[in-house]
Amino acid sequence: MASTVPLNDFKRLWDETGTAVMDAVKQVGESGWYILGESVARFEEALASNLGLAFTTGCANGLDAIEIALRALELPPGGRVLTTPFSAFATTLAIIRAGGVPVFVDVDPRGNVDLDRCERLLEQRRDISFFVPVHLYGHPINLEHLERIKRRFEVRVIEDCAQAIGASDSGRVAGSVGDLAAFSFYPTKNLGALGDGGAIGGATDVLRDACRSLRHYGQSKTYVHDRLGLNSRLDELHAAVLAAAFLPRLPVWTERRRQIALRYQAGISNSAVRVFAPASDAQSVWHLFPVFVRAELRQAFHDHMKKEGVQTAVHYPQLIPAQAALQGTTFEIASDLTQATELANTEVSLPINPYLKDEELDAVISAVNCWPGR
Repeated sequence: MASTVPLNDFKRLWDETGTAVMDAVKQVGESGWYILGESVARFEEALASNLGLAFTTGCANGLDAIEIALRALELPPGGRVLTTPFSAFATTLAIIRAGGVPVFVDVDPRGNVDLDRCERLLEQRRDISFFVPVHLYGHPINLEHLERIKRRFEVRVIEDCAQAIGASDSGRVAGSVGDLAAFSFYPTKNLGALGDGGAIGGATDVLRDACRSLRHYGQSKTYVHDRLGLNSRLDELHAAVLAAAFLPRLPVWTERRRQIALRYQAGISNSAVRVFAPASDAQSVWHLFPVFVRAELRQAFHDHMKKEGVQTAVHYPQLIPAQAALQGTTFEIASDLTQATELANTEVSLPINPYLKDEELDAVISAVNCWPGR
C-alpha cells in the first residue's frame, strides 16, 4: 500500500469537527471566564446525563480522576487496593499517589481482572477494602459479579472507565456499579479532548462535593481549604469543545467502532492470529481491537503489517508490577500472573477509529490474512 492506515486519524476528526471546535473556543473567549465556569458545568451535566450518572466532575486527566476518587472515598494511608497488573500504568500510579498499596491479581482471558480470583482472595484477606477494576480495551467487566463482590465484602469500588465510556453489560453502564467511576479524555480515547482531560462520576452529593473540592486545592469555598487537594481542573476550553463538538458525536463514533469490530471478527481468517470477543452479554465500545500472535512471532507480524501499510501497536508489553518505577514502593502480587503475562507477550492492536474507511478496513483484513504466520 502507498499510504499507512493509522491507528487514529486526528486530521479527519478535525475535518469533521473543526468548525464546531472553533465556535466553542470563540464562545469561551468571548465569555471572559476560563476556569471552572459555565462550560465545565454544562459539560459535566451533559456527560452525567449521557452516562446515566447522578453527577460527573471534570478534572485534569484520567490519572487524577482515579486519585481524586480514592481520596474522596477516604483511602487510608497504606490501604490495600485490589487491581489489575495489565493496564496502563496510570491506574496503579493513581493508587500509589493516593497513599494506597496495589494488590495485583491475574486477569481473565479477555484481559479484565479475574473476578473469581478476586472473590477468593477477598474471602481470605479482610484487610483489602478498596478495588479498582479496569474495563480493558473497551470491554466491560461483568458488572453483576462486580456488584456481588462489592456488596458481599463491603469494598469501595472505583471503576476505571478510561477505555470504556458508554460500554454496558447486561444493560448496565460501565461506571454505574462502583462508588465512583473515572474517565479519561486523552485524545486517543473514544471521547478524547484536544489535550488532556478527565472526569469522576458517581451517585451522591457528598461524593460530588468531595471530588469538586479535591480537584480545586481542597477548597470548600474561596480561600477556605478543608482538605489537601490538587490543582486538577478541567478547563473551560476543553469542556466547551467536548460538550459542543465531541460528546454529541460519541454515539455515532461508538457505533462505527462496533461495525469495524464486527468486520474484523468476520473477515480475519488467519489461523495464526487469534481474535476474541467480549462476553455475550457485554456491549463493548471497542477502544482497542486486540489480536494475539505467538510471542516469538509478534515482531514479525508487526513488520509485516508495517510493510503492508498498516500501523499497529502493543498494549501493554510489560506488566505493571515489572515496571522499574515500582522499585522501592510497596505492592503485592496476590496470585500468579500467567494469563496477564500471556496477553502482554502476544497482544497486537489493529487500527480501530471511527474515521477508518471501508477500503482501509478491507486492506487491514487482507494484510492480516496474507501474513504467513512463521
